[in-house]
Amino acid sequence: MTISPRAILIFAAGFGTRMGALTADRPKPMIPVAGRPLIDHALDLAQAVKPDRIVVNTHYHAEVLHAHLRSRDVLISHEEGQILDTGGGLKKARSLLNSPSVFTLNPDVAWTGPNPLAALEQEWNDAQMDALLLCVPTIRAVGRIGGGDFSVDRSGRITRGGDLVYTGAQIVKPDLLDIIPETVFSLNLLWDMLIAKGRASAVEYQGQWCDVGRPDGIELAEKMMASSDV
Repeated sequence: MTISPRAILIFAAGFGTRMGALTADRPKPMIPVAGRPLIDHALDLAQAVKPDRIVVNTHYHAEVLHAHLRSRDVLISHEEGQILDTGGGLKKARSLLNSPSVFTLNPDVAWTGPNPLAALEQEWNDAQMDALLLCVPTIRAVGRIGGGDFSVDRSGRITRGGDLVYTGAQIVKPDLLDIIPETVFSLNLLWDMLIAKGRASAVEYQGQWCDVGRPDGIELAEKMMASSDV
């Protein structure tokens, strides 16, 4: 019997350097898109799947996020001193998440279509998978610069290279991070280990997705979201 993730980590610690002056006095998740900060859009998606715990990691201009989240039912994993990247950030937050499998979600993207976390949960099989990545074909990846990240075989297992773009949403088993001794590292390191073992899978997102990592992504995301409301 598959056990669904009961906790979510929203990655909000990054410097947001691609946003230029927009992140001079605030972290990227506080940039407004369609009238609301990116972090609020991510929290809406997280709350809709009714997890036991939502954790947000923080580092850059953390005080701005802390003030914004003070009235929200979230836990904070603050990265003091140095930023830990995605793998290190998840490793640090693991005790707060307290779940054998967890969702992770990047807030600097926009979605139209099904809830991405619900789409992952529907396909999760913890007996066959150690990580399940939500991907979208490049043709539906608004604002994407460059090609894809992965290919998927008939069984759903992924390999590097292809026309599927990682959307920033996944389910992963955080205890696997114990095999990585570093403190600061990307989740790409874990994915490569799981790909080699045939334990990393992907599911295709059926809606549209937009990268909001650069200033021009804000307008693209708002146009995409507005067109879905027509």
